[in-house]
Amino acid sequence: MSPVTVSRALAQLTAEGLVVTRPGAGAFRATPRPEAAATGDTSWQEVALSADGAVDVVPRTVDASAVLATLAAPPPGVIEFNGGYLHPSLQPERAMAAALSRAGRRPGAWGRPPMEGLPELREWFARGIGGAVTAADVLISAGGQTALTTALRALAPPGAPVLVESPTYPGMLAIARAAGLRPVPVPVDADGVRPALLADAFHATGARVFVCQPLFQNPTGAVLAPARRPEILRIARDAGAFVIEDDFVRRLVHEDAGPLPPPLAADDPDGVVVHVGSLTKATSPSFRVSALAAHGPVLERLRAIQVVDTFFVPRPLQEAALELVGSPAWPRHLRAISAELKTRRDTMTAALRLQLPDFSLPHIPSGGYHLWLRLPAGTEEQSLTTAALRAGVALTPGRPYFSAEPPAAHIRLSFAAVAGTGEITEGVRRLRAACAP
Repeated sequence: MSPVTVSRALAQLTAEGLVVTRPGAGAFRATPRPEAAATGDTSWQEVALSADGAVDVVPRTVDASAVLATLAAPPPGVIEFNGGYLHPSLQPERAMAAALSRAGRRPGAWGRPPMEGLPELREWFARGIGGAVTAADVLISAGGQTALTTALRALAPPGAPVLVESPTYPGMLAIARAAGLRPVPVPVDADGVRPALLADAFHATGARVFVCQPLFQNPTGAVLAPARRPEILRIARDAGAFVIEDDFVRRLVHEDAGPLPPPLAADDPDGVVVHVGSLTKATSPSFRVSALAAHGPVLERLRAIQVVDTFFVPRPLQEAALELVGSPAWPRHLRAISAELKTRRDTMTAALRLQLPDFSLPHIPSGGYHLWLRLPAGTEEQSLTTAALRAGVALTPGRPYFSAEPPAAHIRLSFAAVAGTGEITEGVRRLRAACAP
């Protein structure tokens, strides 16, 4: 066996408490563990967790199932059409490893960073947003999910309504419900959220927050139309409300996309937009570095909540992010995944049209990592999901993307988490087999 294999085996045995290691002496059998104590009665927790101290507080529900569907690895042999991250072959592993190695040798790399994040990294994110956004408007956060959690906690008290796109990212719905907020759906079409319905929703609910993904929306892939961008900001400003802009896949643009619109935050001088941007989707699920950007007094509230919750993002990770985005490998990586994602998207689109022509694909996105399909009338999405898993392909049902009753059955298929185009073709073939009577 290689030294690496032995080292990993010893680490596993140590974690299980079977072995103890002594530097300079070796590895030794650990003292046997005492017998496990008798299991207690935890039934009282059902009452404690469901009790509400005030009648006007929305009960909190913490349902992570939709998030886990994109995080959990499928069983061996199952093609991963439900993944939310790049396949390891698409991740810049060598560049990240080199960046982390260089970062660890920087003077002060293991010290405490500024609470807001490293100034150079804040400046890099600010330049990516554009407009009047400066480094002083940016907070470094530990991944997009954490940034969204911080923003919702800062802007909406428990029990408040929060306007959301319909359909939308299930992880955001889970954050809102876990905080005791009430997600209120606002439908989207091929041009993004519908302004008239957004204005109606603000008027009907008195909401002070709207969460949206203007670029390659999850799950539809829609891009907010140019004419709607100023209208959305005006409607929110007239309502005295904030817009949380989740700009999650700006760096996963496809090769044929053309110039991208700037973030909404770049066109917002009045502090309406709280912007969330992240490096995670374009790198690795473990490279959890993101940014919050905002103008005005809300920035101090965001900062205070983030400090209370997490203190700060570990400095070595921030230093590694700086090393990565400043290296020649970074633009090369972005060009490579831009070309590869287009190839994978086209392969999946062609396979679906050939194998499953009854599945409706209303929009083919030019960015992101998935397709959103409407199922034929009468198809039950959960039954299809179960049958597909038996056939060897994991997919995501559409129901968790809706905060209210969905208008039809849908599924979301990811083309980024698989090994290559061969797996895409085989996965669609298996999906067709799952649909066979």
